[in-house]
Amino acid sequence: MLWIKTFHIVFVASWFAGLFYLPRIFVNLAQQTDPAVQPVLLGMARRLYRFTNILAIPAVLLGLWLYVQYGIGLGPDSGWMHAKLVLVVLVIGYHHSCGVILRKFERGANRRSHVFYRWFNEVPVLMLVAITALVVIKPF
Repeated sequence: MLWIKTFHIVFVASWFAGLFYLPRIFVNLAQQTDPAVQPVLLGMARRLYRFTNILAIPAVLLGLWLYVQYGIGLGPDSGWMHAKLVLVVLVIGYHHSCGVILRKFERGANRRSHVFYRWFNEVPVLMLVAITALVVIKPF
């Protein structure tokens, strides 16, 4: 079980690293005026998004394995796990929204400013802090 937990943590950390950096590329795309730089940034964002997809899959599957096979978060006093699962669903939704935003940039259809993406970039940090607090503190 400890190996599964170890790899779950590694894949989650790696997944979040991508979710931290991808919106930062969106900030640069939103404020970039040089048409020669746009394809470079789009290529970076595309490759990072694909790699982040690859990292998300084992992160989620290993977490489900810990939940189903080993019963982590099952039983009484497991309200923290329910809250964590809600946040994980929100992280998956955030990840999906990054893909939607990337496709808008690729089509030249972005209408949001770099300021929006600077705030958007903070969302995964808050979710990671909340998830980590729930797992470590288990407040309910």
